[in-house]
Amino acid sequence: MKATRSRSAWAGVRAVVGIAGVGLPVLSFLARLPAALCPIGTLLLLTEVDGIGRAGVVAGMLWLGQAVGGAPVGRLADRRGHRPVILVASLVNAGVIVALVGAVLAGLPAAVQAVLAGLTGATMPQVGPLSRTRWSVLTASGAAGPGRREPASAPQELTSAPAGGPDGPQLAPAPAEDPDGHELASVRPAGPDGKELTGRALSLDTTIDEISFMVGPALAATVVVLCHPAAGLLLAAVLGAVCGVLFAVHPTAPGPVRTGRGAAAGVPLVSPGLIVLWVMAWGQGVIWGGANAGVSALSKELGAAGMAGFVWGGMAVTSALAGLVTTALPVKRDLTVRLRWAIGAQTLLVLPLPAVDGFVGASLVIAGIGVAVAPHLIAVFGLGERIAPAARMGEAMGLLGAGLIIGQCVAAVVAGPLAEAYGYRAAFGLSCGAGPVACGVALLFVRGRRFGPLPDGAVGVPPAPAEAGRGPTGRSS
Repeated sequence: MKATRSRSAWAGVRAVVGIAGVGLPVLSFLARLPAALCPIGTLLLLTEVDGIGRAGVVAGMLWLGQAVGGAPVGRLADRRGHRPVILVASLVNAGVIVALVGAVLAGLPAAVQAVLAGLTGATMPQVGPLSRTRWSVLTASGAAGPGRREPASAPQELTSAPAGGPDGPQLAPAPAEDPDGHELASVRPAGPDGKELTGRALSLDTTIDEISFMVGPALAATVVVLCHPAAGLLLAAVLGAVCGVLFAVHPTAPGPVRTGRGAAAGVPLVSPGLIVLWVMAWGQGVIWGGANAGVSALSKELGAAGMAGFVWGGMAVTSALAGLVTTALPVKRDLTVRLRWAIGAQTLLVLPLPAVDGFVGASLVIAGIGVAVAPHLIAVFGLGERIAPAARMGEAMGLLGAGLIIGQCVAAVVAGPLAEAYGYRAAFGLSCGAGPVACGVALLFVRGRRFGPLPDGAVGVPPAPAEAGRGPTGRSS
């Protein structure tokens, strides 16, 4: 029985990876690292050159740029296609990072450094949110089989055979086009297996996202110690220029889609459900930021500031494992239920933080919190994919990602002074306070009526040159 369950779990992982091969997850992980390297890399460089005061201001501008630039980059990717937008953003971002390093090392005024930091954040290619959009497209059109991907020049649509039919899923002709040659949105029927595959793919991608955001700071600190204060930022520039470009030109990159002449611009993006999910992402960012600041303050108080990265790495391990388990196992409960359970568990797991007084206790508590982080974010982004308009999927994912970043930014601004004035326990207290708030929002507002699943036999598909899975309203008809 256990062997059968194990084979089934691994079959789920293989089914997701088999759609585009192992290369896409690996490439997306490397392409996401600049977003995680830049904030800590900026802090480390500025702290070494100009002191913590200017470092905080400049790093704050970078975070602000990331938050502001997320949704516009996603909107451009929806309208112009992923390939040109990610390609240009990756190259421009790498150039701006190099300019920021030059400005700091040359001792240019703080205003110049702040502007360049803001541009660095705003030009981030949003690989994480757009990768989730890409997986939504791939799993909805992935009937081609493991390791195969139909070329963009041969658009096809996956449909289900009649119930009990012997032939299984079949490929139907591409959707109709408007007079300008743009693809019109349509409905793509799909069975439960297709829905489950999409959920597993988004779970895997969210796990990769988390790992990158936890590996990034540790990697930046390591190269700074081993090489040079600017090494973290320069590594981000290289990864963006190489891996970001490779991710942009990967054959799986979706192209633009139109729901009809000018209709995409009229599709409403913001809905009550998306606002609730944004608040949940923001709350997760605050929990992260407060815990991170508290760990850093504790490490400094114990005279081993470098240990902070190792303590924080415990969350990366447990969160990654939880995400992989979520990806592998069949889905038995709706995402709304899973979100409420995950944030409820996380609320309880952060409560012991103020009681820790050493690295062992902090490592155990932080690792424990990680068990609930991946399931929570998987549910947040999965529900976002469910309710967002197909023609603006990239923008919606960028908006949720911005909520996560803004939460971390707010926590950094608040928790830092708290830790400095009252000690590391005050920073941990911010996380303890954010947990119940997020849990209350989930219990009150994350309900099925607001996040109802798509009708049985239908799956909405984000924009792509070869596929579009929803009508102009963003919901399957």
